[in-house]
Order: sequence, then structure tokens, then C-alpha cells
Amino acid sequence: MRAANAVLDLRRYVGRWTLHSAGHAGRFSFMVLDLFRGFLEWRVWVPRTIQQTIAVGYGSLFIVLLVAGFAGAVTSLQAGYQFTGQLPLYVAGGIIVESMILELGPVLTGLILAGRIGARYAAELGSMRVTEQIDALESLGRSPVTHLLLPRILAGIIAIPVLVMLANAFGIVIGYITAQSSLGLTYADFEFGARSFFKPLDLWYSLIKSYAFALAVTVLPCYIGYHTQQGAEGVGRATTQAVVSASVSILLLDTILTKLILGTVQ
Repeated sequence: MRAANAVLDLRRYVGRWTLHSAGHAGRFSFMVLDLFRGFLEWRVWVPRTIQQTIAVGYGSLFIVLLVAGFAGAVTSLQAGYQFTGQLPLYVAGGIIVESMILELGPVLTGLILAGRIGARYAAELGSMRVTEQIDALESLGRSPVTHLLLPRILAGIIAIPVLVMLANAFGIVIGYITAQSSLGLTYADFEFGARSFFKPLDLWYSLIKSYAFALAVTVLPCYIGYHTQQGAEGVGRATTQAVVSASVSILLLDTILTKLILGTVQ
């Protein structure tokens, strides 16, 4: 009997999980379809997108540059600790530049914005859902997707790549200043090392990752917040789920894009 009950419980669990996943897939597909339909109502989403872009870009600039600066400084100090006396000093320049452009700039910026922007989007939309503001828009014949979701997603797609590029540049500058003061690295050596290891593909790779991370930071939290249930408790749960989902998606996309773009380069 115990074995039969265990098998039945397993079947129930698999069935619930399958239905739950299928429901999410269906709702997400309809949301994406509504997003594309919403582009026709440009008079609605254009002004809201500008407002959201300013809020995302200007509001996140300080924390993004702060994290990038510390990342560049730590990379410089660790490079000096590991390679001083073993490799030419100019190698530190290449390590700082490549580390910031290829990995630290995009990934750290994405993770920071997953907590700041993703949580904000999920909390705002979740609160609107549980207080029936979204239902009120629908009852007035307005599309909540066009008014609420599309401007937020477009704002992230516009602002986040710019923030990533600024983070790359600022981290490199702080890394050079740290290397100059702690390692005695001259600008000529830093530039020579950076040019020796740099490839044009590196910037494209960083830009592609920034757009992929922007989608993860905006689309997933918007979807989770838009379908929030169970009142204030549901808003808190949705906010947590949005941050975790966006962060895990960023790490997964980082691995996949690295394999697809850099894994095939000889």
C-alpha cells in the first residue's frame, strides 16, 4: 500500500507541476503577443517609455558605477597579487580590460538591476493587480499591457545596455588608477596590455549580453508582477520570485551566450 501511495503521490506531483508549467507558458505567450500588438498604440507607450527610461537609467547610474568601480579596483589588486614577478606588468592591463568587458561589467550590472529594477517592477505591478487597478484599466477598454508593461520593458532595453557600457568604462578607469597607485603600472604599459588582448568581438559580446540581460531583468519581473495573486502576501512573494528568476536567468544566459559566441572562436 505504501508503494502504491508513493506512486500516486508522484503522479499527482508530476501532474500538478506539468499543469502549472503549461499554464505559465500559455500566459507568458499571450503576454508576449499582447506586447507586439501594443506597438500599434505608440501614442500611449512612447511618453511612458521616456519617463521609465529616465527612472531606470538615471536612477540606477550611481549604484551601477559604484559596483563597477569596486569591481575594477578588486580586479586590479588581485591581478597584482597573482602575477607580479611572474609575468610582465603590462599583462595586468589586459586582465583588467578583458575582465570588465567580458564578464564583470555586464553580469554585475545585470544582477544589481535584477534586484533594483526587477523588484520594483514586480512590486508595482503586483500592487496594481491586488488593488484592482489593472482590472479598472481593462473595464475602461484600455490595454494594461500597453499602458504598464510595454513602457517598462522598452525602458530596460534602452537603458540597461547604456549602463553596461558605462560600467565597463568606469571599471576600467578605476582599475587603471588602482594599478597605477598599487603596482606602479604606467599608462603606456596599461595601454599596451589592453591593446594586446583586446578584440573587437569583445565589445559586441558585451553588448549582446547586455540586451539579453535587459530582457531577463524586465520581462520576467513584469510577467510575475502582472499575474500576482493573494493580496499583500502575494506581492511579497512575487517580488522575491522576480529577483530570483531574473538573477538565475542572467547566470544561465551568461553561460549560454559565452558558449555560443566565444566557445566557437578559435
